[in-house]
Amino acid sequence: MRLTPMTDEETPVPIPATEDLSDLVHAPDDAGPDDPTHPTVFNVQDLSVLYSGFRAVKDVDIDIVKNEITAFIGPSGCGKTTVLRCFNRMNDLIDGAVVEGTLNYHGVDLYGPDVNPVEVRRRIGMVFQKPNPFPKSIFENVVYGPKLAGIRKKSELEEIAEKALRGAAIWDEVKDRLHKSGLGLSGGQQQRLCIARALAVNPEVILMDEPCSALDPIATGRIEDLMEEIKQNYTIIIVTHNMQQAARVSDRCAFFTTEVNAESDLRTGVLVEFDATEKMFSNPADERTENYVTGRFG
Repeated sequence: MRLTPMTDEETPVPIPATEDLSDLVHAPDDAGPDDPTHPTVFNVQDLSVLYSGFRAVKDVDIDIVKNEITAFIGPSGCGKTTVLRCFNRMNDLIDGAVVEGTLNYHGVDLYGPDVNPVEVRRRIGMVFQKPNPFPKSIFENVVYGPKLAGIRKKSELEEIAEKALRGAAIWDEVKDRLHKSGLGLSGGQQQRLCIARALAVNPEVILMDEPCSALDPIATGRIEDLMEEIKQNYTIIIVTHNMQQAARVSDRCAFFTTEVNAESDLRTGVLVEFDATEKMFSNPADERTENYVTGRFG
């Protein structure tokens, strides 16, 4: 597998992101990285992120499993979002950011010298904390990515748009106003539109950075239901401060906290524990995890 652009003379190599995932059956909750029916998508070892020389997060070891929802939890400033942004190289866009360690995607080092970060972001989509539809029509929002990829045929774009909007469980709400502004939708609808926009480029992985933090409980419930539905076809990593949300939707949890430098008072994020969500919330291995999930600190 390669993540670099091909010339016209080269033959495309089949890649995981283009497989038909629709018929895969979700593995049992106790499936793990060694389960052949539920393979590892990301293998992370000794991951650290520095901003202008300051080590913001260090020593992260984690495996992300296919067709599961993995939640990153922990107090503010512990590095959850920083780590999330490593998975599609969004930290590349921050001046002074340096990523150390190994982050393999299906065995390919995402930070290898020959890897194209634009292609990485096509295969690994991202939904941000605040809904951010473009100031365009609903239709143009969804087909923006496919158009950038060179698709111009109207019928093909219409098919992509409908499939993505159905996948984001918003088609029935917008099918009669596709050519009206996406900014006219409610907050929850805008977030589902942004999810549809991510689905339209046929990713394998969807990253979600607190996607429900700006939404009311009803809209939050719809997004959570949607995550449960689409994880059969996608691998999802979510950052959340909502412990109830993590318990409801995730298969596995990674708990991060901060270590304070006594000399400088600077804080560095560390991964404390990573395990099945049920175990993390009922019988965590580390006292710090128990204190956080029970609300004693954080």
